[in-house]
Amino acid sequence: MTFKFAHSNEGQPPLRIPAIGLELSVRLPPASTAGALTVIDTVNAPGFGPPLHRHRQTEIFRVLAGRYLFETDGRRFYAETGDVVTVPAGAVHAFVNVTDALARQMVLIMPALDAEKFFTALGEIMRDGVPDRELLNAFGRRWEMEFLGPPLKAA
Repeated sequence: MTFKFAHSNEGQPPLRIPAIGLELSVRLPPASTAGALTVIDTVNAPGFGPPLHRHRQTEIFRVLAGRYLFETDGRRFYAETGDVVTVPAGAVHAFVNVTDALARQMVLIMPALDAEKFFTALGEIMRDGVPDRELLNAFGRRWEMEFLGPPLKAA
């Protein structure tokens, strides 16, 4: 891969998806890495996280602020500021912000995902809350993703 410098889009407003308690900023889009990697920053509202799911990408989460409950292939554990969690491709996983404040993560996605398009479309189908699994999976098939259960609840 040839070295490229990518501006972080720091001044750009984040993508906001209130129905799922998410703010997202793409820091390194797929085009900057020839499809090898996407880097995003996320802010999760208290009690929010994605539905239980799996996909073809490996994800590496670095908790920048707060505390999360993760579930990966049936195993639950907590990750807090400074912790790094690796979720291999194909692993069933979810997470939830278990604090009473906003929590932040930097997420590396390999191979790349067009996170802006994906999360914009996901926000549309989840604007009234989490839809039934059939509708989620119809959406997910377009992204090679399978939704397997509801979001985690803060313990």
